[in-house]
Amino acid sequence: MSVEIKVPQLGESVVEATIGRWLKQEGDHVSPGDSLVELETDKVNVEVPSSADGTLQSIVKPEGETVTVGDVIALVAEGQAPAQSDGQPGDTPEGREGAAPEPPAPPSPVGAGSAVPAPPAGAPREAPSPSQPGDGDGVRATPLARRIAAEHGLDLGRVEGSGPGGRVRREDVAAYLEQQVERQERAPSQPAAPPAPAPSPQPAAAPAADVETAGGRREERVRMSRRRRTIAQRLVEAQHTAAMLTTFNEADMTAIMDVRKRRRDAFKERHGVGLGFMSFFTRAVVGALKAFPRLNAEIQGDDMLLKYYYDIGIAVGTDEGLVVPVVRDADRLTFAEIEREIATLADRARERELSLTDLRGGTFTITNGGIYGSLMSTPILNAPQVGILGMHKIQERPIALAGEVVIRPMMYLALSYDHRIVDGSEAVRFLVLIKELLEDPETLLLEG
Repeated sequence: MSVEIKVPQLGESVVEATIGRWLKQEGDHVSPGDSLVELETDKVNVEVPSSADGTLQSIVKPEGETVTVGDVIALVAEGQAPAQSDGQPGDTPEGREGAAPEPPAPPSPVGAGSAVPAPPAGAPREAPSPSQPGDGDGVRATPLARRIAAEHGLDLGRVEGSGPGGRVRREDVAAYLEQQVERQERAPSQPAAPPAPAPSPQPAAAPAADVETAGGRREERVRMSRRRRTIAQRLVEAQHTAAMLTTFNEADMTAIMDVRKRRRDAFKERHGVGLGFMSFFTRAVVGALKAFPRLNAEIQGDDMLLKYYYDIGIAVGTDEGLVVPVVRDADRLTFAEIEREIATLADRARERELSLTDLRGGTFTITNGGIYGSLMSTPILNAPQVGILGMHKIQERPIALAGEVVIRPMMYLALSYDHRIVDGSEAVRFLVLIKELLEDPETLLLEG
């Protein structure tokens, strides 16, 4: 009997996805809960698990194809065990029933925990077993860590995880692979039988690209991911649908930098998280939004929907593009809670573990181009929001203060806003208030 594997519900307003990568191939044995395929949606990637125990009979939708909720993407034949090749012990009655377990393999000469030597080129690969990465092996690991391990044929059980609860992360896999390379370089060369260079692993997830040449000059055509296409589409829509303007100001960061210098070590020792700039900016934004509520609104038809809760989106750059996870009820959080939440969301974004709930429903966004060295920019609205604050690089500059020229650490601030419901004077005063709160951070305890 065949069981249909369908595209599950992907979340509110998400109705279609792209087949990103098949984690199982036709003929592979699967168990309930094993991840079969990775779907790329507009916001996050979703792994679809098997709902049956058996063999992956047929892949209906290939990689790169667009699918909608409810589409059949694969068939699993229930109750079928993986096929055994001719001459294997499983083909004989002794191998199928009552056979004594095989003795354990002798330890590797390079010591416990080392990587299994790569087979010679052209040698048949051993079929993956349920204990290998991504097959429900019981090892806690991020999807990206599993993908990298699978590309290198690495058993995640050998890797010590540094994440919460011993979860194996991308950095753990990379460090383990680097250690194996160094160990092999230090080990004396031994003749191999037959001698052959180890094949370099090829990332299975990399999309096929057409390479074109024109007059001897190289060009490469790479398909945009669904997330990248969606980002492009929404940025263009924001430019076309909103009357977007940007106003600028600058803030003297001396006071905040002094507070961080004096309190940083004690803060981290007490709360277990560093005291960064984002908590100050988040609290300043919340204080300004309370004073100017139309910056915390959205347009619905002919109405303005004013929001009196403060879910602040924090833009995070990842390898696949910009994502904006949301810090909920930021007005109710302490500095430590804000820093901890931002750090957690940023880490999950880079590990591709964000859920749709993490990205939904922000009321205002903060983006920090300064971490990349940007001195000034005009951020684009994150629709349907009507305001976004851009932070930039802190740079020492000469300024006039009390009739004297002094050197101060300055940051340019940029506020992009929707002029349809936010007046220019309102936007300017909103940004001036943020500047004042940042330059006198004690007031954040009152205004924020």
